[in-house]
Amino acid sequence: MSSPCGCRAMEACCTSACCISHHKTGGDGGGANTTTRSSRSNFAISAVSALFPNSEFTNHESLPSLQEAFSIFSSAFPYYFETMLQADLIRETEYPHLSDQICLDYSGVGLFSHSQAYNISSSSQPSPFFNISYKSASLKFEVQYGEQDTGFESYIKKHIMSFLKISPDDYVMICTANRTTAFRLLAETYPFQSNRRLLTVYDYESEAIKPMVECALNRGAKVKSATFSWPGLSIHTRKLKKMLGSRSKKKGLFVFPLMSRLTGVRYPYLWMKMAQEKGWHVVLDACTLGPKDMDTMGMALIQPDFIICSFYKVFGENPSGFAGLFIKKSSHQVLETSVLARSIGVVSIVRTRSTQSQSGEEEMETRSFSGPLSSTQKAGKNYEEGEASQKREPQSEIVEEDIRATVHDNVEEEEELDQEVEIELRGLNHADSLGLPAIQTRLRCITNWLVIALKKLRHPHSSNGHSLVRIYGPQVKFDRGSAIAFNVYDWKGEKVEPALVQKLADRSNISLNCGFLQNIWFSDHKYEQDKHKILEKRVLGIVASGNRKKESSDVGIAVVSASLGFLVNFEDAYLFWVFVAKFLDADFVEKERWRYVALNQRSVEI
Repeated sequence: MSSPCGCRAMEACCTSACCISHHKTGGDGGGANTTTRSSRSNFAISAVSALFPNSEFTNHESLPSLQEAFSIFSSAFPYYFETMLQADLIRETEYPHLSDQICLDYSGVGLFSHSQAYNISSSSQPSPFFNISYKSASLKFEVQYGEQDTGFESYIKKHIMSFLKISPDDYVMICTANRTTAFRLLAETYPFQSNRRLLTVYDYESEAIKPMVECALNRGAKVKSATFSWPGLSIHTRKLKKMLGSRSKKKGLFVFPLMSRLTGVRYPYLWMKMAQEKGWHVVLDACTLGPKDMDTMGMALIQPDFIICSFYKVFGENPSGFAGLFIKKSSHQVLETSVLARSIGVVSIVRTRSTQSQSGEEEMETRSFSGPLSSTQKAGKNYEEGEASQKREPQSEIVEEDIRATVHDNVEEEEELDQEVEIELRGLNHADSLGLPAIQTRLRCITNWLVIALKKLRHPHSSNGHSLVRIYGPQVKFDRGSAIAFNVYDWKGEKVEPALVQKLADRSNISLNCGFLQNIWFSDHKYEQDKHKILEKRVLGIVASGNRKKESSDVGIAVVSASLGFLVNFEDAYLFWVFVAKFLDADFVEKERWRYVALNQRSVEI
């Protein structure tokens, strides 16, 4: 049921700012005043003492109501109210789909809005104004000639770079199909024959990084990964310093995210500065950052050689989106020319037909620089197959020469059209309007409340008081990220499969991620006994070794992850808590199976 303001309601309670008087309790309300050093250091103690003190919940029916829970939350975090009015308005008017689905599977720079990217110059109903098309071009060429993009594409790039606080004087933005493509493009063109190392910093298996690692290995690189100390999963400092080594001119590629996408651990950005001083080329993986997080990085102090940021499911009509590979102009000469890289997934931002029609132009077949797109290209294929790239190989140099000859004409034609089209990137504007302090406050309050609430769930009548939920990485912490890695355990202490938790959550209209934590280091003295209990063996497949075949495997922890975006509200977190608490019922999974059989669901396997 919805309240008059359009938000979900439970027990006749609405937690929207339009239905709640803006009030503050005395003092800092359990550490919500995030502007002073004292509240920062006391944040965890204050939050834990203010939220459900001396309480445990052993039955999902005993949880406080939404209204009661929000009252406790607002007393602990009164500064959350300062973010509510504007955030609620944006959410209700621009993101109506969030009232039907709790999106805890995405925490990037934005979230898809049905009115996010429109041509607003027309008096008629607004319509999505761009799409993407594939083109064949090398990264070196894009750096040299990319600034001569059409005015239409150039405007979008400039807006994105301004939002990310990346200077166009120092960097060139290249659009790629997705973040996986961006990493692989870099691996295909980086000189691993001379700079022979690839060092990554991920505490989880990243689907985007795997192709980069495979490519680097095939090209002769030595690949290593940082390790992460149990139980907080912070970077093992001594080991990473050793891997970075001493100063030298040619080291390799250092790939560094500022936050773990699964656990929410934040990493000091000064690691990038240290790597640069020791001779590494640095890649900043900004895909894990939330909106406006780049505001605090200090790009003037640390200028990574390459930056990768994803706008997947943020822009476009589908929504589709793309990724951005930002190359520092002073670093582009290190890149090599690769025929294969030309076919991997560099894209152009092009007008949709509706935009061309509204600007008075005849509708035409969408084209890339290299000619008309095939139906396969329109469908978004990355062209990673060897046969496809080999067929295009003889034409690659001719294509780039043709672009040099025609790019100025294309720019003049497009700029005439662009004068008639007003472009608005509303998804980025929403984050800009909220601002970094408000976004950080919202996520800090909700994320830490959720950590505390989940840890209060315990199985009844268990001999050793099994907790329902185990959280990996940071617990309650002022500067933790807005992602929570966790697992659910039954009353016997056995883990419920993460895929099952994800599937049941989806049936409750809650979207979650699954992932695999890895590269975990256990101290010999304190946690060696935990190592064998916690780590799981995962079989990857069967590989040939001479005349024999052997099993390929690794170890880590399969987990569920909840990622909180900047428009997640307290009610989302509460309903997710209610869902997890249902596992306190020992028969919950079986009840779900029979419920779906009764509803004649096609698939009942859980």
